[in-house]
Amino acid sequence: MFPRSISSSSSRRSTRNATEPLRHIDPWLVMATAALSLIGIITVYSATRGAIPPYNNNFLFRQIIFVFLGSGVLTLFAIVDYRKLHDWAWFFYGATTVLLVLVLVMGAEVNGARSWFSLGFIQIQPAEFSKLSLIGALAFLLSDFRGDVDGRRLLTCLAVAAIPMAIIMGQPDLGTNLVLGVITLAMVVVGGAKAKHLAILGIVAVIAVVGVLNSSALAEYQRNRLTAFVDPTTQSAYNINRSQEAIANGGITGTGLFDGPQTNLDWVPEQQTDFIFTAAAEQFGFLGSAIVLGLYALLCYRIWRTAQLARDWFGTLICVGVLAMFVFSIFQNVGMAMGIMPITGIPLHLMSYGGSSTVTALAAIGLVLNVHARRFL
Repeated sequence: MFPRSISSSSSRRSTRNATEPLRHIDPWLVMATAALSLIGIITVYSATRGAIPPYNNNFLFRQIIFVFLGSGVLTLFAIVDYRKLHDWAWFFYGATTVLLVLVLVMGAEVNGARSWFSLGFIQIQPAEFSKLSLIGALAFLLSDFRGDVDGRRLLTCLAVAAIPMAIIMGQPDLGTNLVLGVITLAMVVVGGAKAKHLAILGIVAVIAVVGVLNSSALAEYQRNRLTAFVDPTTQSAYNINRSQEAIANGGITGTGLFDGPQTNLDWVPEQQTDFIFTAAAEQFGFLGSAIVLGLYALLCYRIWRTAQLARDWFGTLICVGVLAMFVFSIFQNVGMAMGIMPITGIPLHLMSYGGSSTVTALAAIGLVLNVHARRFL
């Protein structure tokens, strides 16, 4: 399904251009990323400005800064040959693991979770960075295994994933752990894990999720949020009910930018972060929401295509991990806003307000652009 290399004839035809890899940057992926980032800035502003002047510009300025910083990281990750990053995979993994430990000791507690370092007007969430470091570490291992993933090697990959997940569970942050779990599953499947091992892994995962939901690892309010979508009449379903009302209020064409009553009045809790899709749906309507989802579909398709075109297994596996991160986050976040998925606090990458999430998403896109640009080398 995913070629490990391109033909030698193609390499010879592209010899001259191969010396300038940035000429092979995927323009469609850049366009989709830029469009979603811009829509995100506008939507975050509309969700935080307030209903009457003087409008609140703080979130707008911060999100612009986050996108600017993230664009710089994207550029860096696109320029430096991703095969050189192969040698740094364990350094990044170790650094993010240390940060995850430190945040439990020195971090600020927000909404019942100790997940952030508070640095003045911004907060840094190391758990977001762990998504990229895990992708790098697993790509390192699985590319060395070259499709031969027996039980011992699969356990090695699971152990690498389990370390940050165990620390993150102590915050607690089930949403990020779900993303890390999906990333791990996607990468080991493409990396060559055997069907019988995956079946056993699936059973263990179900038992683990049930165990967490029935243990003291999660606070009572967190368990209620996860199950609220099943019974919308409970008090814990307040966010979902408000979210559905805002989406329904948008109709076909939307109420218009800055004219959404529920968005302006901040009726949906955490609307600039977890429920950012409701602000877009109310103001832009079904048609605007379809365009947003279409841009995400384009972005995911280009990542998938780059995984197929990658020169080596390391590049393919990086793209698979990034694709898993985006696909699951989009599905879960939008589904949560629509009331068909549990509330997990997973951001809508490139649109939700937040520095760590934005920088991580743009860095991930930079890695994919890197792999695409160097597919002839």
